Amino acid sequence: MNKPLRRVSVFCLLLVAALMLRSNWVQVVKADDYAENKNNKRAIYQQYSYPRGDFLVEGKPITASKKTDNKKYEYQREYLYGEMYAPIIGFKSPSMGSNYLESVEDDILSGKDSRLFVRKVLDTVTNKGTRGGNVALTINAKAQEAAFNGLKGKTGAAVALDPSTGKILAMASSPSYDPNQLAQNDRNAAAKAYDALTHDTNPKLKVPDTNFDPRLPMENRPIRYTYPPGSTFKLVTAAAALSTGQYSPEKAPEVPRNPKDNKLYYPSSTIELPDSHPEQCIGATMAKALEVSCNTVFAAVGTQLGPDKLKEQADKFGFNNFGKGKEQKNAVYIPTRVVDSVFPTGLDTGGQTMRSAIGQDSVRATPMEMAMVVAGIVNQGKVMKPYVVDELRSQNLSVIEKTQPELASEAVSAPVAQQLKDMMIGVVNNGTGKPAAIPGVMVGGKTGTAQQGVNNDKSPFAWFVSFAEVDGKKVAVAVVIEPDSTGDIERDDIGGGKLAGPIAKAIMEAVVKK
Repeated sequence: MNKPLRRVSVFCLLLVAALMLRSNWVQVVKADDYAENKNNKRAIYQQYSYPRGDFLVEGKPITASKKTDNKKYEYQREYLYGEMYAPIIGFKSPSMGSNYLESVEDDILSGKDSRLFVRKVLDTVTNKGTRGGNVALTINAKAQEAAFNGLKGKTGAAVALDPSTGKILAMASSPSYDPNQLAQNDRNAAAKAYDALTHDTNPKLKVPDTNFDPRLPMENRPIRYTYPPGSTFKLVTAAAALSTGQYSPEKAPEVPRNPKDNKLYYPSSTIELPDSHPEQCIGATMAKALEVSCNTVFAAVGTQLGPDKLKEQADKFGFNNFGKGKEQKNAVYIPTRVVDSVFPTGLDTGGQTMRSAIGQDSVRATPMEMAMVVAGIVNQGKVMKPYVVDELRSQNLSVIEKTQPELASEAVSAPVAQQLKDMMIGVVNNGTGKPAAIPGVMVGGKTGTAQQGVNNDKSPFAWFVSFAEVDGKKVAVAVVIEPDSTGDIERDDIGGGKLAGPIAKAIMEAVVKK
């Protein structure tokens, strides 16, 4: 071969090599980037060319994939229960994307998970076509329905946990939304629905001094909103006190009342800390103080313990441990993100500690966190990490992964947990929690009417946290109703028991009653 031909041949070989290198780079190295690029419409069309896997509650699907006449989007996601499960599973939309579990578990639901490979091959050979895997939830269908119906017409949240395992039995948020509006293939209609759900132009609905707009229906209030927990936090203060061994339910804590009027004043101040039932709080034991929710008693106990002790106890129940990343010790994912509940640092030993001990000031908690507090008390002091995905299943429903219960922390000893449990039973039998009583069932609870505004001039948050136990069945519940739903609650009334208590009762009945 002469020299010019040899040069041309070498040049051609280099071009072929470059072409092969480029092809391999595109098909192997960059394949995932191109496939997942938001501008790659083919990837989106491909996702809707076969049925997506379903979410299962008690073995029954709560989602479906509907065959359409659209050549680009052959299947459309359907949500069989509309608003009821939307805060948990979220939505999947060709034009609006996805959120919550629809996003987190996309690999399983879309069939892309490598553990589904063998099943995909078998389905192809048997001509069943491509299908997604399935996600089985921990939800109790009746409890979820009770929570959803109880919150209708209100703004608020409800959570129910299995204390022994951490399984989430119910998680409802109100107002909710119908994800079918976003799942439709009509891009313009879906975008219009999305805008209506995410934009609120009514300034009257804004709640001052809080971190949220109360009406946004696409939010998951149980895990994404924090509220002042009010008197429900007295459970944490009581836990810290009883754990020292220097306090007992039957003993009256020392309260530095003014001898002239028997009132408790803030340090170096003429401002008193009021009680809803002042005559019952003078000389009250800790058990009695929890029954009638004495601010003065628990504020005094909190001051005696000091802010560091209170924070240490709060942290053991899960405060300040969320939202730090999966590697953070005790961080909780369910598997969607849970925001941090906060007991602050740097409190003074006077007024700030007094208010924080009764769940006011800068203390903030999610409904999930307060359900964990109760669950820990019921579970002999052991707090389990909450979770909502029970199993990941293949296309033929065989289990490929099962979530195992995991201990988050030991918040209190078993004897202290029993003392707290008995005190909560007293609240329902003799105190402010009577609306939650269930005949033939052991029920304990704690009300909370969390004040807000200057001099408490705003409507309060109404809380109720509780547990029920019968024949080995246990459930821990937290319910909060936001101010736009509380109406004209009298300041000397226990709004939590009246508003949130009946909702908690319905949820508990759904779990423990045959």
